[in-house]
Amino acid sequence: MNAPTTRRLTVAQALVEFLAHQYTERDGRRHRLINACWGIFGHGNVAGIGQALLESGDALPYLQGRNEQAMVHAAVGYARQCDRLSAQAVTTSIGPGATNLVTGAALATVNRLPVLLLPGDVFATRSADPVLQQLEVPSAGDVSVNDALRPVSRYFDRVTRPEALIPAALQAVRVLADPVDTGAVTLALPQDVQAEAYDWPEEFFADRVWRVARPAPDAAALAEAVQAIRGARRPLLIAGGGVHHSEAEEALRAFADATGIPVASTQAGKGSLRHDHPADVGGIGHTGTATADALAREADLVIGVGTRYTDFTTASSTLFAAPGVRFVNLNIAPFDAHKLGAASLVADARAGLEALTGALSGHRVAAAYEVGYRAAKEEWERRVDAAYGAADDSVRPSQTQVLGALDGIVDDTDVIINAAGSLPGDLHKLWRARSRRQYHLEYGYSCMGYEIPAAIGVRLAAPDRPVWALVGDGTYLMNPTEIVTAVQEGVNITVVLIQNHGYASIGGLSEATGGERFGTAYRFRAGDGTYTGAPLPVDLAANAASLGMDVLRAATVGELRAALVKARGANRPTCVYVETETADTVPGAPDAQAWWDVPVAETATRPAAVAAREAYDRHAAGRRRHL
Repeated sequence: MNAPTTRRLTVAQALVEFLAHQYTERDGRRHRLINACWGIFGHGNVAGIGQALLESGDALPYLQGRNEQAMVHAAVGYARQCDRLSAQAVTTSIGPGATNLVTGAALATVNRLPVLLLPGDVFATRSADPVLQQLEVPSAGDVSVNDALRPVSRYFDRVTRPEALIPAALQAVRVLADPVDTGAVTLALPQDVQAEAYDWPEEFFADRVWRVARPAPDAAALAEAVQAIRGARRPLLIAGGGVHHSEAEEALRAFADATGIPVASTQAGKGSLRHDHPADVGGIGHTGTATADALAREADLVIGVGTRYTDFTTASSTLFAAPGVRFVNLNIAPFDAHKLGAASLVADARAGLEALTGALSGHRVAAAYEVGYRAAKEEWERRVDAAYGAADDSVRPSQTQVLGALDGIVDDTDVIINAAGSLPGDLHKLWRARSRRQYHLEYGYSCMGYEIPAAIGVRLAAPDRPVWALVGDGTYLMNPTEIVTAVQEGVNITVVLIQNHGYASIGGLSEATGGERFGTAYRFRAGDGTYTGAPLPVDLAANAASLGMDVLRAATVGELRAALVKARGANRPTCVYVETETADTVPGAPDAQAWWDVPVAETATRPAAVAAREAYDRHAAGRRRHL
């Protein structure tokens, strides 16, 4: 009998070789599972993973980042643009390099987006103990800072012996490719183990295809859902991010065309229908449109497709107010399908929608219901036009007028990226999504600093699409350094930097909850702790230019339009800088159409907080549990 063929490689070399041969496949189309590896090197990965990536060449391309958290954001942006069928890895040193991954890992897992994290770890052999940057825990010798990644990872393993890599690597890619379980996956790699050689079976390096199935709904569950939909007089469908991940947009359009059921969208699901589809009623929830939220309050049946029902979507359990309202949830994850006491269809979004459309043949909502929501949609569009428009091109633009100017130049190919601040609310209410992946809002974790690195990841996944990172001054100051990465790698993104001298979103929330905008402005601080006087003398446009971007300054609406057109045609990373008008007299986005639960102090001495608590109690009285 011939001995099994083996190859002698280090653990790091074996892992890189293994990753280069992993694929996903859906609908007969194959995708490279791990497309590239981001890395910042230090002790813990420079002589292990770093050396292995150098040897691998194009087998696993290397991308250089400037901040570990940002590298995860870039990888997440890439994975989302690829419908979770392709992902990227991130390698770091031990110590702060590893702990900087935690926020990005949480973002990936919350949003159910795959990323492979490869942090270095302390010596498995304890030959150097404590090593530089090692956290010593007197009560546990097997703990390192990488254990901070356990609660934010969908899979975690520490590879303390070479042979342990085989089951660990297989489990890691299984989770990455699983649409139910995916998120951040962490393989902690002790630096001595990375460099250790082992005789690996050749089978470990064979091409391996992880098929992403489209499970169909159970027949009995489908029949129950169909009966509920046929019996509903005022049904509403909520499209979540699962519609995009499943590439179910055409199936959703066919469902809406056949049934006339209106479609609202979460932040992750916006764009599931084009904005001009007759059944599209816009965003839902706290940042939703008046049209969608009014329908939600009166709906007797809510059909959730690929949504996990966050508090923004449900208006903190106050939005679905009709007596006896029931839910039908179509979701590939049983955990989400069973929320709100729903009749659950555990299935792929596309397969489930196709099954529903077929089973509902001949069924359509009442004509009066369609006429009503379409008229409300037209009225909302007039409010959007008012928020977007400017009577005079020579005035300083408001934030919504910035969005209006951008809306006037983009087409179906552009991608708009945002994550935090006041922009997500304005975009959810106002943006007219033209294509399935145009609207890219990270609102599961709403992480400031996501936008610029995510734009790099999206552009790497879609090099022919114009990519816009929309950032306020607060978000920009959180994480601007990946501009250098975009310049170095020649990744042509456009940053629209909106300067309003503070945290506009949190400032508004602070005011609404009795906090009187404390600590939310970028202005000089007086002795009593208040912020007064002129804005701080900082020049963020000059900062972007110093990091290598071409910068276009726009002082007026007219200059802004011209700058956006020029930036869209640029062939290198470009920043459009605009200072916005914040005066109350300037039209802005319509107010929130639904509540959001942020508890207010039950006892206070300042009148603003007392009044805010009274308003809070009134809203909270409308909360209900759907069982």
